Amino acid sequence: MSRLCRDCLALPAEANGGGRCAACGSPRLVAHGDLDRLFMAHIDCDAFYASVEKRDRPELADKPVIVGGGRRGVVSAACYVARIYGVHSAMPMFKALKACPEAVVIRPDMEKYVKVGREVRQLMLETTPLVEAVSIDEAFLDLSGTERLHGGPPARTLAKLALKIEREIRVTVSIGLSVNKFLAKIASDRDKPRGFAVIGGDEAKGFLAAQPVGLIFGVGNATRERLAKDGITLIGQLQQMPEDELMRRYGSMGRRLSRLSRGEDDRTVEPERDAVGLSAETTFNEDLGDLDALSKELWQLAERLSSRLKRQGLAGSGVALKLKTAGFKILTRHRALDAPTQLADRLYRAALPLLEREADGTRFRLIGIGADHLKPFDGDDAADLLDPGIAKRAKAERAMDEVREKMGEDAVVKGRGFES
Repeated sequence: MSRLCRDCLALPAEANGGGRCAACGSPRLVAHGDLDRLFMAHIDCDAFYASVEKRDRPELADKPVIVGGGRRGVVSAACYVARIYGVHSAMPMFKALKACPEAVVIRPDMEKYVKVGREVRQLMLETTPLVEAVSIDEAFLDLSGTERLHGGPPARTLAKLALKIEREIRVTVSIGLSVNKFLAKIASDRDKPRGFAVIGGDEAKGFLAAQPVGLIFGVGNATRERLAKDGITLIGQLQQMPEDELMRRYGSMGRRLSRLSRGEDDRTVEPERDAVGLSAETTFNEDLGDLDALSKELWQLAERLSSRLKRQGLAGSGVALKLKTAGFKILTRHRALDAPTQLADRLYRAALPLLEREADGTRFRLIGIGADHLKPFDGDDAADLLDPGIAKRAKAERAMDEVREKMGEDAVVKGRGFES
């Protein structure tokens, strides 16, 4: 059983007799057998609009706060004090005020909320480039491959991120950590506010079995009522039914019900933009599935990306590969580097193994490469003791850059890479 203290970040944390962290005395311990192996997270800001208003008006700290329209409007957000009285989002305002007449009602200030949401998102992006925004106050994060960059497993990195958001932006978040997006989202709702919940892959099916079918995303009122008419109210009942039977009854929704009921979800985190990095990508005239052809495209993009980094005097500490299949599914893979670089050779060699793992005959319509966790270039990106040939290749690349700068980009034929 692995333990993490969310306050002092001790990992593994030792618990004292009272169930508190033996190092700092905090009761905020997370314990799970898979804690140091999981990497898919969902982060949700706690009662976001109301929390921002309480942050800006400290005198409201202990009062019930409702963010919403006038008496004829609805509740946009309710703080946790107001929720004790039964107030919740989307409730008609007159019902909310009847339940909690002493509540302080504040008109929404969306411009302010968007600004704060962007600040939270920026801290997420500084943690991993693989951030998929779900709304203004929540996102999925894929932290695979970030262990070396952050000096510890994703669980510890997430706990550190939560503390940073709380300290710098003064709003709190709850975290769900699991093997996929579906389970991570469920986990983040289990322990609020300031929560950190974990659902491992092995326990997922058993945990889901006792839950109502409405817990499955995409199951709204209409679907829930239809399932209820067929006598299905619990996810465990779906688990016992063959997938083809569910598809016969409910069409394409049947496949989703079958797989999600078992905790299976192959969706990847799909970032909309690379806000703290640089990238280059290309869309093919015809879909490509051959590794050699894809690697040639990757090399050309690595050179283009390298050129942009050099022009801006930046170096990246991580490399991201982006692929879009013929069916328009986007795949993103990430790898942290031992040291920041702006060399095309190092960018390409870091991304190539990621490409090789995906090039299994699948045909792609787009490929891209990005550099993230950027920092000013310090003049040395050839210090890699595990690759003795890098200094020679770096020198050759710099020499080619000088020739191109004097005589134009086409003065030197661009090769596939530099060999030792």
